[in-house]
Amino acid sequence: MDLILWRHAEAHVLKEGQTDLERALTAKGERQAQRMGEWLNQRMAASTRVLASPAVRSQQTAKLLGRPFKTVAALAPDGTVGGLLQAARWPDASEPVLVIGHQPTLGIVVSRLLAGVEQFWSVRKGAVWWLRCREREGDSQVVLQAVQGPDLL
Repeated sequence: MDLILWRHAEAHVLKEGQTDLERALTAKGERQAQRMGEWLNQRMAASTRVLASPAVRSQQTAKLLGRPFKTVAALAPDGTVGGLLQAARWPDASEPVLVIGHQPTLGIVVSRLLAGVEQFWSVRKGAVWWLRCREREGDSQVVLQAVQGPDLL
């Protein structure tokens, strides 16, 4: 199974009277999401299931991918590692899954799956971490397929 973790692109800072869920992408964030969406679309299978946080910045990032997506409350900024993995059906999903979400949850998921411990690893705004679960000699392994930031595209 492929699990692709995409942090939402750059968003405006929280304004007075605004909730965190209402923060929108900046113009730079829109460009980041557009570039990363093009990169992903060149590499992802057509069958990839796309899940996005209900936050406006994640919804905008998902829309710039140009594929159908499902909004999942468990992927909100206050979401948990367990909620994300359950929504993605890791590691048992039959199709690749792209999750568009937030820090620190994405970084903690990466550290848990790659290092076996929950640490606060950094996933930059607009960046993708692509993980694959595979079987080798009867053991389940997690392999890092790619890490890509939008500023290098």
